[in-house]
Amino acid sequence: MNLSPEDLFVDLSYLVASILFIMCLRGLSGPETARRGLYMGEIGMVLAIAGTFFAVGTMQIAATHRLHFTWIIVGVLGGGSIGVAISGWIPMTQMPERIALSHAFGGLASALVGVSEYFHPEEGIGHFKMGALGFEVFLGFLTFNASLVAFGKLQGFITGAPITFKGQNYVNVSLFVVALGALIVLLVYRDEPVPWLPFETKYVFTGLCGAALLIGVMGVLPIGGADMPVVISLNNSYAGLAACATGFALNQKILIISGALDGSSGLLLSRLMSRAMNRSLTNILFGAFGTDISPTAGAPVAMSHNEATVEDAGAVLKASQSVIFVPGYGMAVSQAQHAVRDLAASLGKRGVNVKYAIHPVAGRMPGHMNVLLAEANVPYDELFDLDAINDDFQRTDCVVIVGANDVVNPAAKKEPSSPIFGMPVFNVEQARSVIVLKRSMNAGFSGVENALFFSPNTMMVLGDAKRTLLAMVAELKDGGH
Repeated sequence: MNLSPEDLFVDLSYLVASILFIMCLRGLSGPETARRGLYMGEIGMVLAIAGTFFAVGTMQIAATHRLHFTWIIVGVLGGGSIGVAISGWIPMTQMPERIALSHAFGGLASALVGVSEYFHPEEGIGHFKMGALGFEVFLGFLTFNASLVAFGKLQGFITGAPITFKGQNYVNVSLFVVALGALIVLLVYRDEPVPWLPFETKYVFTGLCGAALLIGVMGVLPIGGADMPVVISLNNSYAGLAACATGFALNQKILIISGALDGSSGLLLSRLMSRAMNRSLTNILFGAFGTDISPTAGAPVAMSHNEATVEDAGAVLKASQSVIFVPGYGMAVSQAQHAVRDLAASLGKRGVNVKYAIHPVAGRMPGHMNVLLAEANVPYDELFDLDAINDDFQRTDCVVIVGANDVVNPAAKKEPSSPIFGMPVFNVEQARSVIVLKRSMNAGFSGVENALFFSPNTMMVLGDAKRTLLAMVAELKDGGH
């Protein structure tokens, strides 16, 4: 087959872009290679867009489909400018919220393309194309609303606690059955009239879109804030699968490849994260985790805690030869990652062996703590995951917990009645002393009380973590050895 130079450029662009997307995912699998992987993904996207421009030109779409390059360029420049502005405006501590919005926009874009293609097709809609369009709009609109609800929970517009009502799961299943029924009808009749329905087929398509929007809301409302990392990665998967379906509907190979990569990687990440919590995806999606947790689960509230001052904590750190930092969502809330680095640097100057323990589900998105500490220029070789560092706690003088809760809760190992029982957690209670930086003694985002905070070797330094850490840095500088 003889290809024109334009067609050859398009095929080569898509091929190279696909390879770069795969290398991007490979690079993002580790903190040392993440930056390089990100660059590869960006270059791949530029090549994919350039190839699409050439494809549009060779097919003469601008003339036959009344599509003007001016509007495409306006969209690219407008969307790119908004993206740059959002990235510059939103701090690193609010990356989960920004990612949730990005998934919402991605899902909406796929859904709107599907709606346009259904109501204004350039040629007849076959059974295969109708199936692709159905999955495209269903997953796209579901992702849109689910991501908006996740954003609301993360931002505090919606309560982080599960919102449930009697029979909620039955309602969700019923909505899914309605969507599935609408999709089957569309597959059989496409855009032709349905003999046994009193309305046009286009209203069935509209019903599919509406059911997807409702499922997006109803599916995320009963999920607690502690499970938001899994929700975000699932929405990433849905958005990718919607893009993949768009590729099949439009016969765009690069969308099929990139969407499949995005969808499969998001699903695998969701499974890995649910495994890190020792829970199934079904339990996360339908279990309403946190609704039936009593205030005394894990540790009686009547127990007293050891509240300490910055000076007390400083004295413990001065006497320590090894320190492990365990960051959590509280570090993100107080934007304390730079202060953590400063305290670690001060300890390092004293000859203290400093490490960071990173739990896979700490924070509100996959890799949340890695992102924040990387932004603070914490060396990668000081970051250790759960399996690599858990045996070190018994040989550690002091553990500094910065806003972490569930990932250091001994109830996960000792209390079969606890909702988090079986979840792999850090063995921080084995250290000689534990310093917990926390705003108050209230239970964490999941609502599970933590017995560690009442342990004899634990001191609670309450207040804003960033101010407390900076005060501890000053204490180390002023106090000498």
